[in-house]
Amino acid sequence: MLEVMTNTRRATIGRPREFDVDEALERAMRVFWEQGYEGASLTDLTAAMGITRTSMYAAFGNKEDLFRKALERYSVGPSAYATRALEEPTARAVATAFLHGSVDTTTDPGSPSGCLGVQGALAAAPADRAIRDFLADWRNAACSRLEDRFQRARDEGDLPPTSDPALLARFLMAVSSGIAVQAASGAGRDELHRVADAALQNWPPI
Repeated sequence: MLEVMTNTRRATIGRPREFDVDEALERAMRVFWEQGYEGASLTDLTAAMGITRTSMYAAFGNKEDLFRKALERYSVGPSAYATRALEEPTARAVATAFLHGSVDTTTDPGSPSGCLGVQGALAAAPADRAIRDFLADWRNAACSRLEDRFQRARDEGDLPPTSDPALLARFLMAVSSGIAVQAASGAGRDELHRVADAALQNWPPI
């Protein structure tokens, strides 16, 4: 009898998952994107993913683990424009690609409005401090990459020697976050592209 139970357990453990992990993570990402971390309940997440809580825990860990994986997916997917912008040949082109990429992503009709990195932290409960800190680190890392790129631009003479790379990076992050909030509030794509153009009209602004 013990042998039969052991064999059954082994068969269960060795059984392949009956769902597409990438697809489930994509769906979880979209739930977090639309509802934020706190607003996305486990019921919402598992329903969208088409799996049970047990399967979710087995494949992704707890809700916090799932969110971290979802944000990683967002970073290399919808938010990849931020990385691509750094490859532009001039500081102005970097800023232009960054802000207009933000508009396109946050107003994509096939995706939730706004930005997962901004939406995820809104109205977070005190118990979710780790998530707020994680998102702050994520945003600050993006700001640091922009700062490094603008430092290189200044060193190469592409920006005036009096330019402040850190301030330029923070300026773009602030405008981008504002764009995301406006998009989540219903602002249209054309209007927000004009906002981006206005922010870039006197580049560099300092």
